Amino acid sequence: MAKPHQATAQLLDNLLTAIRRGRLFQPGDSVGVCVSGGADSVAMLHLLLELREKLGVVLSVVHFNHRLRGKASDADEKFVKNLAAKHALPFHVGRDDVAAKARREKANLEDAARRARYAFFAQLVQEEKVTRIAVGHTADDQAETVLAHILRGTGLAGLGGIHPTSSCIVRPLLQIRRSDLRVYLKQRKQTWREDATNRDTSKMRARIRKKLLPLLEKQFQPAAVQHLNALAAFAREDNTYMDFAAAFHVDTLCKRENGAISIDIPELLKTQQLPASVSPPPDLPNSRVAHPLRLSKGGGLEPTQQQTKAITRRLIRQIVHHAKPEAGQLTAPHVDSILNLAEHGENGKSLPLPGGVEVRREHNKLVFRPKLNAPRKNEPIALLKKFEQPIDFSTSETLIEVPCLACLFRFTTIDWPPKTGETSVTGTVLDRHALCPPIVLRNWRPGDQFRPSGHRKAHKLKRLLNEKRISRWEREGWPVLTSAGVLAWARGFPVAAEFAANEKTRVAILIAEQEIP
Repeated sequence: MAKPHQATAQLLDNLLTAIRRGRLFQPGDSVGVCVSGGADSVAMLHLLLELREKLGVVLSVVHFNHRLRGKASDADEKFVKNLAAKHALPFHVGRDDVAAKARREKANLEDAARRARYAFFAQLVQEEKVTRIAVGHTADDQAETVLAHILRGTGLAGLGGIHPTSSCIVRPLLQIRRSDLRVYLKQRKQTWREDATNRDTSKMRARIRKKLLPLLEKQFQPAAVQHLNALAAFAREDNTYMDFAAAFHVDTLCKRENGAISIDIPELLKTQQLPASVSPPPDLPNSRVAHPLRLSKGGGLEPTQQQTKAITRRLIRQIVHHAKPEAGQLTAPHVDSILNLAEHGENGKSLPLPGGVEVRREHNKLVFRPKLNAPRKNEPIALLKKFEQPIDFSTSETLIEVPCLACLFRFTTIDWPPKTGETSVTGTVLDRHALCPPIVLRNWRPGDQFRPSGHRKAHKLKRLLNEKRISRWEREGWPVLTSAGVLAWARGFPVAAEFAANEKTRVAILIAEQEIP
């Protein structure tokens, strides 16, 4: 058994190695050590005090009072404040009535506490009071988290458990056992505060800590905590690579336009295919396990086309993450539904998704975008983006901004035909004298009829939009220009025949559209 000073020296060496290997701190960092008053965080503070000169960091103490345990919570705050004063460290404290917050937001109490606490941490960094926040999660916390995720159902990301770094948050104790920290505190004769709620085995996390993990270590695997931590590290590494591969596909296959993200379905499904191998690995097993090589009828090896949805699922998750306007958790059944829509769905079919997102099949592509506001009964979707702007062409140039479309229309009066050269690159041209007041720029409406130049008769604009394969989402708020109630122009179409500039035109109106910067 190691002597006390040897055990302390080994603990400090392990912590220093973990910090340097993970590049958790940089010389000159101002580190806020988050101290709850419990043994883990109190030990972390003392260990970092011993290492601060080697690390070249400045320390302060951070505490958040959740006000969940009445006087006991206030006593925790006082204990931590005195601890900071004892070591002449700055003390940063935040407080919130987390129980009231959870009731108000109809949220899980633990989740509300975590969000309140981390919001306070972010505020300290934003105010430049600290550059990093160190929190006291240990190897035991990591093992408990991985087990909890497994029991609830998880994928590779969940197996990764607690990350050593997350934005401004660092976790230097992730490779250190909780029991070692308590031995260290007892050797230093340093007290700590116990949170009675941590012993409440009605909660799953407490049952894992008090019952399941000790059972695994005693009757199955003494190194269970170390092995679960190793599993988490491998999972994080693999997950990072898979996320990178999915992000590459998002960048190369997806198109972003008007707040929507679209992807061609054949390209999406192609991400399920693995390239065929051209030569066997030297350790090709003699078994019936699926492999990129198979025996041909002649006895030789030939490549096969294997499929996996691993990248495809991640690709979908990343698209939804980029498209969603609000918080929401995409689950595996949601991803399966999107894949089913891509493989077997009908044109025009849509699915609501968490986070305020909707995915719709538009012919041979999937379009993801924030949901439209729910229309009132019998209200056409096209009317959800309504605008109507009268136009006065008394000046040489008129600018009309349409915020709901995030675009600006420029109407320029030009001489005709001397300046016809402008029309080849700038936009659409109407005969000024063919236009009759009131002249209005507005959104299209059901029943609108339009005869673009080159058409023999007028058609419903809805039919023309369908023929151009303009989706329901794209046509929402589709701009048109009317002259005395008659459609003279619609985005994406030639000018109406009776309003088009011709050889008799002397003054013309040039229409150009641009995004609002």
